[in-house]
Amino acid sequence: MADWEIRAASSADVETVAELRAVALRADLERLGRYDEHRVRQRLRDGFDPEHTWVIEVAGALAGCVALRPAGDTHWLEHFYLDPALQGRGIGSAVLRDLLEPCDRDDVLIRLNVLRGSPARRLYERHGFRVETEDGVDVFMVREPASAPPLHRPVT
Repeated sequence: MADWEIRAASSADVETVAELRAVALRADLERLGRYDEHRVRQRLRDGFDPEHTWVIEVAGALAGCVALRPAGDTHWLEHFYLDPALQGRGIGSAVLRDLLEPCDRDDVLIRLNVLRGSPARRLYERHGFRVETEDGVDVFMVREPASAPPLHRPVT
């Protein structure tokens, strides 16, 4: 695994992170027929909150980002992007473990959405996320705290 560090994001990071989002999501968005050169960056700009965002660096360079936004009784894992050249090296798993540990300790439910067909879904499933709902574009997932009993699941 490459050596990595994580630091708090600042408002100065928004354009670099928006560009990373465009690169990281391009293949999945194109596969879904949803890639738009402007929109892919603007959605990041519109939702960027440095207070709840961290930048992942490898060798001192921006390599990824992740946000964990509190929302009522849950947190939303958002904007988790890693430079495609660095994917598959264990960095995403290590970052996710670091984020999940305090959520488990504090008994916090975590939600996220991932694009249908994205390989990132396997990463989330390995870390205890399960599908809650899905539509033609997104898969919405939830993860109960590791120490909590599973949420009631209706019989289907």
